[in-house]
Amino acid sequence: MNFNNAKELFAKNNLTLSEKQFELFSVYSSFLVEYNNKINLTAITEENAIWEKHFLDSVLLFKHIKIDSKSKVIDVGTGAGFPGVAMAIYQNDLKLTLPDRLNKRIVFLQELAEKTELNDCTCIHSRAEDAGRLDDYREKYDIACARAVAELPVLCEYCLPFVKTGGRFLALKGPNESVDDAQSAIKILGGEFENSYMDELPDGSKRQIIVIRKISETPEIYPRKSKAISNKHL
Repeated sequence: MNFNNAKELFAKNNLTLSEKQFELFSVYSSFLVEYNNKINLTAITEENAIWEKHFLDSVLLFKHIKIDSKSKVIDVGTGAGFPGVAMAIYQNDLKLTLPDRLNKRIVFLQELAEKTELNDCTCIHSRAEDAGRLDDYREKYDIACARAVAELPVLCEYCLPFVKTGGRFLALKGPNESVDDAQSAIKILGGEFENSYMDELPDGSKRQIIVIRKISETPEIYPRKSKAISNKHL
């Protein structure tokens, strides 16, 4: 993917792309493919597909949502850094936190943050449900985001405890997931549905961005342990 093609890809989706952003995304792509030979990070390894299905997919939310300068962002279930690292490359003043339960992914993310010049990025080796109960992380973030990971009611319990009152949870989901199924969880956890947006990737697949506003504190009993969350969502 050369700069002009990448710029055109973004422009078709009403997004700009600078040469510096292109350079950092290119470093990300190369390092992801290289490191994928050590540990399984992604099934998508072809360069154009990485740009379309990982990078573009991760930053489409900027078409619809303004994120304030120096916002604190936590990417729950970040895996190979999507969408959080891509978001921080696109808006380079974000203060990013990347939690993951596997230390081998944390090692990758730390190296990735250095290579992509993310100077305000913290990687933490922790399960989301554990970090969400700690004072250092609980209700400290302007934005919590997650791509796929779990069905929306489950994802709300993992993510909303991180969000401060007035902040937002951004869920990057497939086109068929309904907010209606998560309304009970959203309310219990202190959230309120704000909006949703639908976009289409170059291969024709749809991406839904669901925005949930945090309007009150999450009750102390949440998040529960992962088994309880999975067995019976709110």
